[in-house]
Amino acid sequence: MAVNSLVRTVSGAPRAGTVDRRRPRRFLGRRIIHHLILIAICAAFLVPFAVMITTAFKTPQDVFRVPPRLLPQRWVLGNFVEAVRSMPFLRYLGNTVLLVVLNVAGTLISCPLVAYSLAKLPFRGRNVVFATVLGTMMLPAQVTFIPLYLLWDRVGAVGTFWPLIIPAFFGSPFYIFLLRQFFTGVPDSLREAGLIDGASELRIYLQLILPQAKAALATVGIFQFVATWTDFLLPLIYLNTEDNYTLSIGLYNFFGQHGVAWGPLMAACLVFTLPAVVIFMVAQRYFVQGIAVTGMK
Repeated sequence: MAVNSLVRTVSGAPRAGTVDRRRPRRFLGRRIIHHLILIAICAAFLVPFAVMITTAFKTPQDVFRVPPRLLPQRWVLGNFVEAVRSMPFLRYLGNTVLLVVLNVAGTLISCPLVAYSLAKLPFRGRNVVFATVLGTMMLPAQVTFIPLYLLWDRVGAVGTFWPLIIPAFFGSPFYIFLLRQFFTGVPDSLREAGLIDGASELRIYLQLILPQAKAALATVGIFQFVATWTDFLLPLIYLNTEDNYTLSIGLYNFFGQHGVAWGPLMAACLVFTLPAVVIFMVAQRYFVQGIAVTGMK
C-alpha cells in the first residue's frame, strides 16, 4: 500500500527538465490584477479632473441635470469669458507670476548654497546643523502662523508681498535636504581638483558643482513653482487688499450669497491649472531624473 502511494506521488510530480505550464498563467493573473489596481488608482485621480474639464464647457442646465452626465449636451465657451470678466484677471495673474518668479529665484539661490555647505564643506557642527534643518521639517506650519504674522505685522509688512517673498531667500528645509542628498553623491575629487588649481569655494560651487546639479535644480524649481502658484492660505493671511490678490484668492469671486457659479468656476480652475500642467510636462524629463538621482544616495 505504501509502495503504491509512493509510486503515484513520484509519477504525478513534474519531471526534471519539463516546464510547469501553470507558472506563466499564474504570473499573467498577477500582472492583470496589478494593472487593474493601477487603473483604479489612476481613475480615482483622473475622474475629478475630467469632471472639472467637462463642467467648464457646460451650461447651468447641464450642470444641474438629473441624473448627471459627464459630457455636456451643448458645449459652450461663455464660461471662460465670464471667468475672466468676473475678476481683475490680468492683475491677479501679474501678482501670481511675480510671486512665482521671485520665490523660484530665491529658492534656487539660497537652497543649493546651504545644501552644498552641508554636503561638502568640513566644519565643526555640520551634522548638528543638518539635524536642526531636518527637525524644522517636523514642525507643522500651522504652529508658526501666529508668531510669524505678529512679526510681519510689527515691521509693517502685512498687506504687502514681502511676507510671501522674503522667506524663499532663506531656504526651505525640504529643498535643502533634497539638494544635499544630491551633492553628497558628487565626487569629492571634483572639489579637490578645484582647490589644487587655486579656485575659491564660491568658484568651485558656481562653475564645478552647480552644472552637475541641473536635474536636481529643475526638480526643486518645479516643486517651488507649483507650491507658489497654487498657494491659497498664505496670500489669504497676508494680503488684505484686492489689488494684491492672487489667482487662487480670485477664485472665491464665484462663491455668491445664493449659490456657486459652477461653470465659470470650473473654467477659471482649468485656466488656473494649465500652467502647472504645462510646466510639469515640459520639464518632466528633468523632474524624473532629479528625483531618481537624489534618491540614489
